[in-house]
Amino acid sequence: MIFTKKILLLGSGELGREFAISTKRLGAYVIACDSYAAAPAMQVADACEVFSMLDGDDLRAAIEKHQPDLIVPEVEAIRTEILADVEAAGFKVVPSARATQLTMNRDAIRDVAAKDLHLTTSRYHYAENFSEVQAAADDIGLPLVIKPVMSSSGKGQSKVDSPEELEAAWNDAVDNMRGDRARVIVEQFVDFAYEITLLTIRTQQGILFCPPIGHRQERGDYQESWQPAEMSEDALLSAQNMARKIVDNLGGNGLFGVEFFVTKDGTVIFSELSPRPHDTGMVTLIGQNLSEFDLHARAIMGLPIPRIGLTAPASASAVILADRDSEQFRFTGIADALAMSKDGAEVDIRIFGKPVTRPYRRMAVALATAPTTDAARSLAKKAADAAGIEYL
Repeated sequence: MIFTKKILLLGSGELGREFAISTKRLGAYVIACDSYAAAPAMQVADACEVFSMLDGDDLRAAIEKHQPDLIVPEVEAIRTEILADVEAAGFKVVPSARATQLTMNRDAIRDVAAKDLHLTTSRYHYAENFSEVQAAADDIGLPLVIKPVMSSSGKGQSKVDSPEELEAAWNDAVDNMRGDRARVIVEQFVDFAYEITLLTIRTQQGILFCPPIGHRQERGDYQESWQPAEMSEDALLSAQNMARKIVDNLGGNGLFGVEFFVTKDGTVIFSELSPRPHDTGMVTLIGQNLSEFDLHARAIMGLPIPRIGLTAPASASAVILADRDSEQFRFTGIADALAMSKDGAEVDIRIFGKPVTRPYRRMAVALATAPTTDAARSLAKKAADAAGIEYL
């Protein structure tokens, strides 16, 4: 068989797993890479490599060994200067090496958004030691948020309400950062009415948008999401205009998860961006004709996307979390959760296949559709509660 594309997937978690499935349905050959064996995407890929992507020599060796048509980053912790080097040598990095470098670091993408493109953002400063954190807090005022410029899944993010909390927040950010830069962003706390993810797809034919996705976080990590998020037409147009500006600036083709805060008066504030499928976008696995993973696959492979449409009035996702460290566990209640599909509502469960559990680690997700957003959220949460983890 002659494959349509050979894809080197850098990061093999649950998002990488679904992406690998989408690309393989289109005839791709996938090499899944991660720092540990039997990662979720490795279980469905054609080949795999185990190494730290922060090791530049190992990263370069994997690229040279496999000679991929497309290099697809799926995680933040990558030695991005190697991607720039190999792109200059003729390899295709998705969506581009520049986009990967900028978005792997909150400081770089924030500066592009605020200073180059003049998008609406919260006030912010950077700090590389605790004295600079204190100075930033004095200028911005409390409450504020401190987070590493490089991390994942909300790790190291803290809301600070009093001066006494500053040092603990700084230490938490440094302890949970990825990479080797002890640098944090100190930003104004936005008292938002809600937050959204706007999945934005840059294709050869132009830019497309998915209906907005609402989401709720705890500990800086997504817990549930729903689609469509209710918002005014003006707010949606503002978000789309900002998303279009920033993905056009970054260049390349693919799906971008662009996050926004929306305040009570309807002001839309750019928050962050990921140049890849977004965790909150797992709701599209049940609620759209093409999931975010299908859309990313088509965009990077140069395939047409005739239409993006909802397949139900409302859909929702709710995560299933572990609560301890274990290598011996099993899922329970799957049949009970799936049996909740009735009266025009649908339920599905996606188990990620992670080989070990850790406290608060996402192990699976419950998906639901319903006639209303509230009903879909309630059903997804009920299904997630039914499908638990038993430790052996």
